[in-house]
Amino acid sequence: MSSTETPGKDAPLVEVINDEASFTDAYKCVSAAFGAQVHDAIWEAFNPGWETPEGQAAGASRMVRRWKSTTTNKDGDPNAVFLKATLPDPSHPGHRTTAGFAIWIQISTVEGYGDTKLGALDPEVLRGLYPNDEKEQRFLKQMFDSLFKARVQFVRGTASAADPPAIMALDLCATHPDFQRRGVASSLVRWGMEETRRRGIRYATMEASAMGRLAYATLGFKPQGRDFVYEVDEEFAGRDKPPNIFMVYINEEK
Repeated sequence: MSSTETPGKDAPLVEVINDEASFTDAYKCVSAAFGAQVHDAIWEAFNPGWETPEGQAAGASRMVRRWKSTTTNKDGDPNAVFLKATLPDPSHPGHRTTAGFAIWIQISTVEGYGDTKLGALDPEVLRGLYPNDEKEQRFLKQMFDSLFKARVQFVRGTASAADPPAIMALDLCATHPDFQRRGVASSLVRWGMEETRRRGIRYATMEASAMGRLAYATLGFKPQGRDFVYEVDEEFAGRDKPPNIFMVYINEEK
């Protein structure tokens, strides 16, 4: 697995995260993008209190727990790779700052070829986020299931006939608003495309936001169908729902 992407001057440096401390800045980066900037309804539901110091600490801790629980495929490659992209820190010459964060995962319906949970939400996680609040647990589960419905169908259908029967999926990608339009997200996506080719996997997928989909299309990802329809109970009909679309990249080397 490639650990870095060598940057040019002032270009993003992509690195695989191998230490707990990096997740504090990574979470700040994600919360600035998905929370403060766009107020993504699914992300905010999954990160209650994100705008508080306690919520920031809890969010970073969840990232660390997920990182520590990463499994491996039959070749010894991790089924989840956590990346940070850094840029020169304008406030501290000679130092770099976290400008972006991404998670790439290998998933499959076949043991040994990826995470076979297919990204399903653990009920314990829901209860931990919203103890004694069945309504919020239900809303988050329904939104989560709707967001990843196309991915799950693709893994069970098209990808199950591939060799290997797996996909690489961009599970999360965020650029801090202070560093957008500097190639950060593209560098994180290109890393995953390269890793898809290195692992010999035919497909890479993502759930692309309205903000990022045009940039991802220039990298070779193609939209599949239209924006998601969120299947939620009537009581949640008036809540905000982020526009997302399923996109697929085909590794022509396979």
